Amino acid sequence: MAHFAKINSEKKVLAVLTLNDSDMLDGEGVADESVGQQYLEKHNNWPANQWIQTSYNTFNNTHGLGGTPFRGNAAMIGGEWDEVNQMFFGKQPYPSWVKNISEARWQSPIGDAPAMTEAEKEAHSHYEWNEEAGAWALNT
Repeated sequence: MAHFAKINSEKKVLAVLTLNDSDMLDGEGVADESVGQQYLEKHNNWPANQWIQTSYNTFNNTHGLGGTPFRGNAAMIGGEWDEVNQMFFGKQPYPSWVKNISEARWQSPIGDAPAMTEAEKEAHSHYEWNEEAGAWALNT
């Protein structure tokens, strides 16, 4: 099975469809993304160049089954296709957050949340991003 994301002109993911491997085979019996795109255009009335193959098993540029990561992340509805970096990203969580390309994820402009102390963990505290302050805030 192959998975394809349907994207619009703004590069937002509108849907993710599953395609049988047999619908992607070229004349020599080799799976080819462009053949899958043509199939999807014909059967879904959406331009072939707006169907992008995605990997259901890739998250934060890591393949969950130990394989080779493909296009950063599995596409998700509402996420985006970064054509320049050839990666899918989820929705941007905050306007100030930037893309961490090597890890294929959104990151605060000051980095990840601070490590929690044992006392904070025991109190079931957690850090939340405060967009107005541009900082991580401990929520207890």
